[in-house]
Amino acid sequence: MRIPEKLERGDEIRIIAPSRSASILSEEGVQIAKEQLENLGFVVSFGKHVFEKDLQNSTSIQQRVEDLHEAFADKHVKGILTVIGGFNSNELLPYIDYELLKENPKIFCGYSDITAIGTAISTQCGFVTYSGPHFSSFQMKKAQEYQTHFFKQCLMQEEPFELKPSEQWSDDAWYLDQENRVFEKTVWKMYNEGTASGELWGGNLCTLNLLQGTKYMPSVGNAILFIEDDEMTIPETFARDVTSLLQNAQSIKALVIGRFQRASKMTEEQLLFILDKHPLLKEIPVLYDVDFGHTQPMFTFPLGGEAQVDAVNGLLKLMRF
Repeated sequence: MRIPEKLERGDEIRIIAPSRSASILSEEGVQIAKEQLENLGFVVSFGKHVFEKDLQNSTSIQQRVEDLHEAFADKHVKGILTVIGGFNSNELLPYIDYELLKENPKIFCGYSDITAIGTAISTQCGFVTYSGPHFSSFQMKKAQEYQTHFFKQCLMQEEPFELKPSEQWSDDAWYLDQENRVFEKTVWKMYNEGTASGELWGGNLCTLNLLQGTKYMPSVGNAILFIEDDEMTIPETFARDVTSLLQNAQSIKALVIGRFQRASKMTEEQLLFILDKHPLLKEIPVLYDVDFGHTQPMFTFPLGGEAQVDAVNGLLKLMRF
């Protein structure tokens, strides 16, 4: 798996909307996120159709694919960030010119629904994409330091590094109220001890499972899986989704689970009950309540990269990204 050229200060980052459009963001939010990226030394540009919207706050397949193609074809653009997640990035997959992307590999980053398109790009083009902050994530003020630190670590350097727990985390609607936030102490937890290293795949679980049975689904057998889900899941749907993925994989090296949102009703008791069902998970390293997914803050990790999991000491390390 190839590694796209790392970002440097002065590079242009193109903002595109392969899922929901930027029309759902406030003008102030767009400005805050843009300034945050500019303060990191980047030049920010926007796709032609980013601020347009349809009945479902997205745009047509043709418009979204056009912005994607233009971003990859533009020699001045060194990195691509998605506006936000949503529900429909998988609509684009049959219409993407993967040869164009393959000839112009570059940083592509987003999470949630973007799992579908990022994974498809990696499997079809043979280069790593990234599960990490959207453009809209840079609106966030509190807890931004952790998010930005690992965004830079993953996308701007080549040396292996450890992913470390945040000091505190939040599941509040920060995009509605930046000041009155509630934080809790972060603790990464171990379900089963052990160590492993290997190729890393994952992202948003229900979105990744949309790719099963298609050519866009990666071979996750003997991989390290990083999975998370959002407030729309409940313990029962997470249980069947993780079962489906494990049956597809048949065998994996390690499982790392991102922290759940409160609205999902996924208590620790429920999660352990689900994990206990699978004999495989008693034989491999398994960590949970880790800093990625739909709570804040989050770290960035590579789809198709390589990682080490130490579920004895609660450590994660990115080796190739």
